[in-house]
Amino acid sequence: MRRALFLCLWLTSGLVLAKDEPKYSEVVTAPRPAAGEYMGLYLMGKKVGYLYTNVSLVPTNPEQAISVNHFVMRAQVGAKVAERSLKETRIFEAKPHGRLLSFVVEQAGDGGDQTLEGTATPTGLKVLQKRPGQPNQVRSLKPVKETVEDADQARVALIRKQAVEGIVTDGTDLESYRVVTTPGGTETRTIGGAPVKVTKVTTLSDKEKVPAVAYLDEQGRMLEIDFGGTMTAVQESEEKAKRFDTVEVFGLTRLVLPKPAPPEARNVPGQLTLDVTGLPEKFRIETYRQSFKVLDGGKVQITLKAAPPKVKGKVRPLVDPNGGVNLKSTLAVEADSPEIAAAAKKIVGTEKDAYVAAKKIVAWVNQSLQKDYGSSSDRATDVLRIRKGDCTEHSLLAVALLRAAGIPAKRIDGVVYLMNEDKVPALYWHEWVEAYVGEWTQLDPTFGQDVADATHLALGEEGSAEITPLIGGLKVVDVR
Repeated sequence: MRRALFLCLWLTSGLVLAKDEPKYSEVVTAPRPAAGEYMGLYLMGKKVGYLYTNVSLVPTNPEQAISVNHFVMRAQVGAKVAERSLKETRIFEAKPHGRLLSFVVEQAGDGGDQTLEGTATPTGLKVLQKRPGQPNQVRSLKPVKETVEDADQARVALIRKQAVEGIVTDGTDLESYRVVTTPGGTETRTIGGAPVKVTKVTTLSDKEKVPAVAYLDEQGRMLEIDFGGTMTAVQESEEKAKRFDTVEVFGLTRLVLPKPAPPEARNVPGQLTLDVTGLPEKFRIETYRQSFKVLDGGKVQITLKAAPPKVKGKVRPLVDPNGGVNLKSTLAVEADSPEIAAAAKKIVGTEKDAYVAAKKIVAWVNQSLQKDYGSSSDRATDVLRIRKGDCTEHSLLAVALLRAAGIPAKRIDGVVYLMNEDKVPALYWHEWVEAYVGEWTQLDPTFGQDVADATHLALGEEGSAEITPLIGGLKVVDVR
């Protein structure tokens, strides 16, 4: 979500430049505010952060262009105020289709501090990873396919008056994703209380899967961005953009139920039925745990079931039925880390049965991590060292340990039933895990559940932002 507007156009390398091709890419000469743009970020109408972007020539080298994207978000999480900062600075050749030369990604605050320094060559991408108190690591990756047009694909699409498509290496996970940006028509839109003539452009990334719709005025200023209907960015002065509201995210984003869930929904085997509105068809994915039925009046009936896996005695390591992605070590999961591998070996011991081993890992994570909402870590080794966090940290470490133990696993995003201190029955946004033990089965390390009970409704995977449009739109009208 946070990079939806700043994604790349990949044009194949080795093109011969025409004699009349301009010196600079249109992304450099496109009209935009000279000092860059600040935008306030609003979640369901509440100010939670700001975004700063700019593209310009490097002052000391006019043959190169510099792109800066800075995202800051702050919210109250439980009893704590958490702030996260992500700043990406990228250097490109300034000519048309100029290649990416280097980048620096600086992460700070909630999630942990980290700097990634990347150097791109035609033969590969070398990334130096720096983390406080940890030895530096060097990662060698495949060549990147970004060009300078990546720095502002929205304006490129408007200038060319046609859709553009590309592949970008994401600065948060160093994975490559396909991106398509499509220009739209001109319309009059009320922004800041006044009617303004704007042009619309839509960007869609295979990572987030949430369309970001941006509106630019005739002077090239980006006035507003709609991220899937839930989060909006609005052009503001620097001073105003950096003033935040006090937002308690759990209370703001929860789905209040009309009555408590029946106690038997907690049993295993167990079942829960929800009637909801505002659930798009793409989220109605039939699985061994959940099924959907369309009702009258725009309602959808969801039936959730929980039961132990039927397959027993499968010996690890197991082959991933999805081709290996669920055994992969990533920048966040770090399944191949010596620390993660050693911890997995100690927890599992000589146990060969994949499901028994998975239960041992989930139980260990549940018992070893302090439940501390607002203390976040984005990397499994940090969670292992700090030993505290909320559901995302529990799930991240559990998945890393499961993969290190030869058990395919992934993180599941969705909602879970809780009744907190205010005694309001609600579904809260949550993350848990799914492991392949001869068949897929879901477990919840935060709650220490060998089988995630039937109050878990899965809506996405692997920390994906694709569930974002549901926040504020999904409503529960009956529960039984």
